[in-house]
Amino acid sequence: MTEVVLASGTVHWVGAGLSTGSGLADLCARTDGVRLWHRTTDRAAEALDRLGLTGRAEPRAYTLDALTAELAPGDVVVSMLPAPDHAPLLAACVARRAHFACSSYVSDAVLEQVPAAGKTGLVVLTEAGLDPGIDHLFAHALVARAREVIGADTAASYRLTSYCGGVPAVPNDFRYRFSWAPLGVLNALRSPARYLEDGAETVAARPWEATRRHGVDGEHFEVYPNRDSVPFVEQYGLPPAWKPVDFVRGTLRLDGWLQAWEPVFEELKAGDDTRIAGLARELADTYPTTDTDRDRVVLEVSLEVESGTTYAAPGNGTSWSGSYLLDLVGDEEESAMARCVSRTLALGVRQILAGALPSGLNRAAETAARSARWLGELADEGLEFTLRGGG
Repeated sequence: MTEVVLASGTVHWVGAGLSTGSGLADLCARTDGVRLWHRTTDRAAEALDRLGLTGRAEPRAYTLDALTAELAPGDVVVSMLPAPDHAPLLAACVARRAHFACSSYVSDAVLEQVPAAGKTGLVVLTEAGLDPGIDHLFAHALVARAREVIGADTAASYRLTSYCGGVPAVPNDFRYRFSWAPLGVLNALRSPARYLEDGAETVAARPWEATRRHGVDGEHFEVYPNRDSVPFVEQYGLPPAWKPVDFVRGTLRLDGWLQAWEPVFEELKAGDDTRIAGLARELADTYPTTDTDRDRVVLEVSLEVESGTTYAAPGNGTSWSGSYLLDLVGDEEESAMARCVSRTLALGVRQILAGALPSGLNRAAETAARSARWLGELADEGLEFTLRGGG
């Protein structure tokens, strides 16, 4: 393994959108070398003022060339930009021997650059936010607990579901509050979802058409599968001796969302990129996020395992079940989404600064042991969640 480039202590936080929050403040409290890059220097300064960080970080006007010119070996670049912008940023990091971190899924464009980053001694941290991020931590922790009780070599069947959503704390007619770019929300709905249901691989070409009701603490929500769940069977360390009945990672919405969004779905079915981009702008104007809005984040990850059984031949083996629930409402200081995403990402950046992560590709949760440490630190910092069952 290549020796990791020593962290310089300088952090370049790129972007100050809806998911930037107290995680940035946490880094400002731990290192003097934080620079916030935004559309203009004035916009960056305004964001720092809004976060109470004036004088604690340096505002910068972002362009890729301007950022690249300031990068030094061992710096850490934190990308809060849209996912397509990550790969160019990572390329700049590799060229300048700087580490890279983001909260997004690993794209093919980012993955192509990981070997070069690893050989250079750079850390590439991804999937270190809420979803993906905290959901991974919960899943790894549950699988570890179940393995201890059931045994990794014992034949068993299991159901794992992971549903996460940012919703309005006070329900509105639209049954939604945009916590990230509307165009990103619409494009996610246009992407087919692959998951395991009733023991078989299933694909939903239009994910919203697979929506069903889902109860959390007696409250009804609507959930649908998101992206490709199947690779996470291996990523979460589920034993090969255990066979999945259901394995779904998906999105959670308020009850009534499916009906409220019917006009949006009709537009999505047409598949016109130009029209959908226009629709995203219309939705942003019609349903703006204001300073008086309060958001709510709900994340539930559940695992049920029964030993001595398979989906094809159910029996009466030993059963185990556990779940994690995070249910957080934002306040006047910070949205729930910004708190969850930025605090988790900042925790990962702190690990890079401390030299605690290996070179190459890292996710928030690579092992059960790391998940336990990260969950412990997030809990100590006031991020509340609940473990149920799992004894």
